[in-house]
Amino acid sequence: MQLNVIIVEPMYQINLGYIARVLGNFGITNMGLVNPKCNYKGKQAIKYSKHAHRILENARVYKDFKSAIKGKLVIGTTAVWHKTEGAMFNVYGMPKVKKFIRHYSNNDAVLVIGRDNIGLTKEELKFCDATIFIEASKDYYTLNISHALAIMLYSLLGGKLHDDYPEIEALYARPAEIIQVKKLFGAYISKNNKIRDKSAVSLAFEHMLKRSNPTKKELRTISIAFGREKRKEKR
Repeated sequence: MQLNVIIVEPMYQINLGYIARVLGNFGITNMGLVNPKCNYKGKQAIKYSKHAHRILENARVYKDFKSAIKGKLVIGTTAVWHKTEGAMFNVYGMPKVKKFIRHYSNNDAVLVIGRDNIGLTKEELKFCDATIFIEASKDYYTLNISHALAIMLYSLLGGKLHDDYPEIEALYARPAEIIQVKKLFGAYISKNNKIRDKSAVSLAFEHMLKRSNPTKKELRTISIAFGREKRKEKR
């Protein structure tokens, strides 16, 4: 799913630059601006967007909120959850939003970020099919819009980028490698007369291995320790 991200009446070039950078980080190219209050192609906006400056330069500008969301699944955002009263409190945390948004294909969903200072109005939230609320500290619950966007995109799309990093997945041990270490451990405790319930210890070790999702390097290091015990026995 390729989300469309709409920013309503952005005020500051720096925030727009950071937002473009976040979009680039998560592979999103569709950026829309509703009635921008600053020059979205200004020097500071481009500077802080870094390598995502083309997202800013190609942003689509809308004259009003309704034209930006027309025909879309509209996901609003707010730091003040009770503002969704007009939308019958259709406010959700990230896990629930992720469940229903996954059914929508390219260009069918739009994530709407409110103004830098007041966010989305109650009237605008009425037109949102759902509203995301990030459970931040009650002592200071309002996030910068670029920070909030980063959290939301990681929650919604982060797992979909997993396949782009096969080299990280290759770091983790395969089942056969885990079994090998289990055998080494079993051989070790079988000859340790201080251990009374050998089957319980072996089972506990097996459970721990399965839950830990160890890396190949971790297992090789543990195997070296058991190897040393074997060499001691031979002496």
